[in-house]
Amino acid sequence: MSAEKLDYYEVLGVGKNADPDDIKKAYRQAALKYHPDRNRDDANAETKFKSAAEAYEVLSDPEKRERYNKYGHAGLRGAAGHDFSHMDVSDIFSVFEDIFGGGIFGGGRQRRRARGVDLQVQVEISLSDVATGCEKTIEFKRNEHCDDCAGSGAAPGTEKQTCTTCGGYGQVEQSSGFGMIFGRMITACPACGGQGQRIVTPCRICRGSGRHPKKRTVVVKIPAGIEDGQAVRVRGEGDPGPEGATAGDLHCLVVVQPHPFLERHGNNLVCKVPISFTQAALGTRIEVPTLKGKAELNIPRGTQYAQTFRLRGIGLPDLRTGMVGDELIQILIEIPKRLSEQQETLLRDFAETENEHVLPESKGFFSKMVDYLSGEND
Repeated sequence: MSAEKLDYYEVLGVGKNADPDDIKKAYRQAALKYHPDRNRDDANAETKFKSAAEAYEVLSDPEKRERYNKYGHAGLRGAAGHDFSHMDVSDIFSVFEDIFGGGIFGGGRQRRRARGVDLQVQVEISLSDVATGCEKTIEFKRNEHCDDCAGSGAAPGTEKQTCTTCGGYGQVEQSSGFGMIFGRMITACPACGGQGQRIVTPCRICRGSGRHPKKRTVVVKIPAGIEDGQAVRVRGEGDPGPEGATAGDLHCLVVVQPHPFLERHGNNLVCKVPISFTQAALGTRIEVPTLKGKAELNIPRGTQYAQTFRLRGIGLPDLRTGMVGDELIQILIEIPKRLSEQQETLLRDFAETENEHVLPESKGFFSKMVDYLSGEND
């Protein structure tokens, strides 16, 4: 499982009562502060940059923010969103270009055209699903090309016009900032966002973005042996790329639900089974739970607390090799807290029969303790 996430309000440095404008301002400052181009000697800058983007995506969305305020990170499980950990820095700028006004750092636009944005969803499976592998139907939303304007962003019947600011080149020269080469800085045009064209009459459906959220359903194959916190990549199911470029991917983060009796330890399963001290002393035969139902297990006389028995070949398969682990049965001996009068009489009678032949380990321990204490007094 991934490490515990930071509090989104702390990441942006705002209070829980911060209004949308304060959150937007804080994110813009954090993004510029931790941009890798500004922090070439700080290996953690990119991680902080992506954490700020993740925090802003949640806190800028009223529904997600409400769920986060009530339930924390657990309240966001299953909600579709961008997978910023897998995204390029320039792609993140493109996601929130309304904040940055298009390519603050030169070259971002050209890199973004390489592919669409990745998305992430959460998939819950059972331990039995881990043992056999499974298929899950996933429903999520992605920003597909707008049907009304065919993804152009311009209202039907209208066309984009050449940007008058950059003359259609998509780049402009500025006098200060980052990216200096021989005293010049070339950045994406802030007027057209590096596209070289501007929309005069935006599409009424997508408001000029060329994208429109749509529900999508895919069937995802979960391989046997997958572990909690791992992700299955479904290529091409992320947001479509601009102008027909390759779509991003969908990352399905797997969450394995806890089993009522079994715990996973690598490819082995561990089951803790309580028995009475009389069953441990006299031996018995019990039924234990497995992923395939129940199995019988022979408990020999004199079984000790925490003693482990192995049921071979009914654990979990290895994700890479397919080799199946075992199920380990750990015995817990329960001592009764209350005894009937008859039970106490029988136990007292039994206690009077105890000697070194009945409890040799206990006898040896107390004999050694007497010798040890006697030696200390000498």
